[in-house]
Amino acid sequence: MSNKKKRRNCRHGLQGITLCISTALVLILLGMVVFSVLTAQNLSAYVKENLTVSMILSEDMNNSEALQLSKDIAKRKYVSKVDFISKEQVLKEQTAAMGTDPSEFIGANPFVSSLELRLRAGYANTDSLRWIVKDLKKNKKVTDITYPQDLMDSVNDNLRKINLVLLVLAILLTCVSFSLINNTVKLGVYARRFNIHTMKLVGASWGFIRRPFLRKAMTIGLIAAVIANAVLAAGIYLLYTYEPGVIAVITWQVMAITGASVFLFGILITLLCAYFSVNKFLKMKAGDLYKI
Repeated sequence: MSNKKKRRNCRHGLQGITLCISTALVLILLGMVVFSVLTAQNLSAYVKENLTVSMILSEDMNNSEALQLSKDIAKRKYVSKVDFISKEQVLKEQTAAMGTDPSEFIGANPFVSSLELRLRAGYANTDSLRWIVKDLKKNKKVTDITYPQDLMDSVNDNLRKINLVLLVLAILLTCVSFSLINNTVKLGVYARRFNIHTMKLVGASWGFIRRPFLRKAMTIGLIAAVIANAVLAAGIYLLYTYEPGVIAVITWQVMAITGASVFLFGILITLLCAYFSVNKFLKMKAGDLYKI
């Protein structure tokens, strides 16, 4: 009797380990999708905020006026950062690049000052730039405004496509994940279907019968989520050691939301699967248990 009980406990233990590992593997995939979606959003904002809008200033604008204009523009809601580039700085850079000073031939500095604007991500699109350019040109000492429109359109189109692909992938993977975890949980409940029927015969309520299965499912979900988060954290760490620059798009918020999502999916999916699986066997009659 004792050996039979040990074998039964060993079998249930192996089933629990199998379910835990299977759930963890699925949660890793789900976590990767959540991580990819959030990182893609951050990458989109990072790329957009690094696109530069150049304001060419008139020749008669001195440095103090240009600096004041720079401070005024920096306060506007669509501006992330403003850099003032004086004509002296441009002359110095061009002299270093060409190996000769152009002002020696012309007799004066041929370059003009400019402001380099970086827009907030939400305004780095063609529609917003139309009214932004009009707003900036209200100052009569702004002679021209240039920005890489083709590059900006290309970036926005590509990012839209990437986000759409990731969204479709996330929906499909969520459905597949639920199906896989449901089948794995159902196998564990199936092995104890006669225990469920016995408890029904002695008058146990459905809630009482369901409770230990839900507790076990929740425990497995938590353990699987911890394993999945540990694997994802290790992957992020390896990515950071390979390319430290990714910290610009892989923020603490991304990692926190990814980790929380994995825990939420792990607990919620296993609980739902256990609930529906137990209910299925609770509704069965004794004869039906032998037919499946």
